[in-house]
Amino acid sequence: MEVNNIFAIEGTEFPAGRRTRVMLGPNGALKGDQFSQGYVVIYKDGGIPEHSHPTVESYTILRGSGVMTVGNEEKLLKEGDYVFIPKDVPHALHNSGDGELHMM
Repeated sequence: MEVNNIFAIEGTEFPAGRRTRVMLGPNGALKGDQFSQGYVVIYKDGGIPEHSHPTVESYTILRGSGVMTVGNEEKLLKEGDYVFIPKDVPHALHNSGDGELHMM
């Protein structure tokens, strides 16, 4: 069993307006090749630009709200909402709220 702490991961500050701590995945603190998970703080008006990767993923909104795009679908997500993202499908998230958006 390997136990880590999210906040022990320094993470990366991105110019799109976020800090991402990759917990699990090909470039995560724990290596994995079928699933990705991270803890992300998206600053007001920031986001995760459209991208895709060869692993499935889920986004869970812990605080705040944002506009999620998966493929050609777009929806407003709020605290407590989560979405499944199939592998190789383009996806993006934009913080549309008044404060930070926290998600895993």
